[in-house]
Order: sequence, then structure tokens, then C-alpha cells
Amino acid sequence: MSITESEIKELLSRLGHLRQAIAQAIVGQADVVEQLLIGLLAGGHCLLEGVPGLGKTLLVRSLSQALELQFRRVQFTPDLMPSDILGTELLEEDHGTGHRHFRFQPGPVFTNLLLADELNRTPPKTQAALLEAMQEKTVSYAGVTHTLPAPFFVLATQNPLEQAGTYPLPEAQLDRFLLHIRVDYPTEAEEHDILKQTTGSASGVVPKVMHAEDILLLQKLVRDVHLGEDLLMWITRLVRATRPSDTSPQEVKTYVKWGAGPRAGQSLVLAAKARALLQGRLAATREDIIALAAPVMRHRLLLSFAAEAEQVSADAVVAALLRSVKL
Repeated sequence: MSITESEIKELLSRLGHLRQAIAQAIVGQADVVEQLLIGLLAGGHCLLEGVPGLGKTLLVRSLSQALELQFRRVQFTPDLMPSDILGTELLEEDHGTGHRHFRFQPGPVFTNLLLADELNRTPPKTQAALLEAMQEKTVSYAGVTHTLPAPFFVLATQNPLEQAGTYPLPEAQLDRFLLHIRVDYPTEAEEHDILKQTTGSASGVVPKVMHAEDILLLQKLVRDVHLGEDLLMWITRLVRATRPSDTSPQEVKTYVKWGAGPRAGQSLVLAAKARALLQGRLAATREDIIALAAPVMRHRLLLSFAAEAEQVSADAVVAALLRSVKL
């Protein structure tokens, strides 16, 4: 890719402005914002999980306002149908000739940034409607393939608490998410600032700082970020170590039923490169991989009954992997 050093510096400075723009509306959550931007730069989709009221929807909306991208929000409910997301065909009549024909009416998925709010509240049939869009960035309807606009980015949210009336996401769908981002409670100081900022007359205005062309250029630049052969081999060994076998760490043998597939390694490489670029570096480091190992792999590990009984989380298994699989 032909790009000058001054252009790279300009793009990286805009990334700093993007963070500042989001901070106009979002208090704290620095790690969540960073992981969200990593997903955007790596060209992947993100799954945000957290209890209600932590600003997940506001965060996505603020990101869309800072980026000059088309934004759509779909509130997933048990009665939502695939055509409500993908679109449908309408029968139209030409009044001049009386000839009738079908015309495809695109659904809300035809956008740059799609907020799939509470994705686990809709049945598997509707969840599966997003699979092709997320993987191939196309929609097939009535034998015709329609291409989605670029860039295309799905941000899905789910509530981990209310399991009544929810449908857990299948493993195939979870694997399509580059990162599984956990949104935790704010600190006391952050919560004080949230109360102060959201209950007054003044509201934070998010300025537009980047265009679609900038995002596409950065996504191409991410692929050119250097990642050494030793780090690539380490990522390969980390992912392979998640699969229970004779050579796996004891924690994996005990607590993991199914390990991560090759897509986990691809995601970890791209996410590490994106984090390096986000921090102004053109080479990924060991710290990038350590920081993103849990968000990349926590939703790709199927834990055993022993893990559930002993309340061992996927994050704890990933931490054990990082300790046992040496660089």
C-alpha cells in the first residue's frame, strides 16, 4: 500500500481525536473504548456484555457520531423476524404498462455501523440472519446477493443477567465476533462524574472527526503492521493449547470442553496489530497479545461442567494459558 509517513502521522493523530470525541459523552471505560476501536481498525465485530445502565448503547451511538458513518440500531426482541433485519421484496406495479415486478427493499443491516441491541433476546432463526452479513459482508435474498456498504461493523450488546426469555448465542455466531468486551461498573469518581454530566442542562456533543475513507485506509494499514515470527509462533501455540489434549496445560484439561479454532489466532494477530497502531506503533509486541488474549478467546472456549461447578471463568483459563505457554 502506497502511503507516506506524513499521511500515517495524520491518520494516527485523528485516532487520538476520535478518543477525545468519544470522551465528550462517555465517562471512563478507557479499556472498553480502546477495545472497541481495535475491533473497528481490525475490521471485525464486537460483542459488548454488561448489566443494564452501563452506557453500552450510548458508547456505540457516540462512536457513530464521531465517525461520519451511516448508523442503524435494531432492538432485538423475541418476535423479530429475519426480514426485519435483512430486508424484504415488495411487489410493485408500473401504472403505465400494468406490469408487476418485485423490488428488494433493504433492511437496517445495509449500513456502516449496526447496533444489534440485546442480540440474545431474539430466537436462533433471526440470530442466524446476521451470520452471512458478519462473515461475508453480503446478504442473499431470493437468489440474489446484495453487497453491504464498506466499512461494515456490527456492535452487539447482551445482558448477562436476565436469562428468562433469552436465547444463548450459538458457538458459530460467537466465533464471528472478533472481541468479546466486558463492560464493568465505573469507579466511584467516574460514577460521580456520570451523575454530574448527565443530570444537568448541558449535554456532551460528539464532534465528527473521521470519515469512512479514513477507516478503510486504517484497516489496510493495520495489515501492514509488523508482527515478528516469534510472536506468531507464540499465538499459534496459545490457541492450540486451548484444545484439551495430552500436551495441554492442566487447567485446560480440567475446565475446557472445546477449545478455540484457527479463527481465534487470526483474530489475535489482527487485534494485536490494531492495538499497536492505535498506540502509534508500526510493530506489535508481547504486551499487545497479553492485553487482548482474554477479549479474543473468552467467547471461543466452551467450558466444562467442572468449571461451572467450581466457578472458574474463561478469563481464568486464559490467564493460566499465558502463564504456562512461554514465549
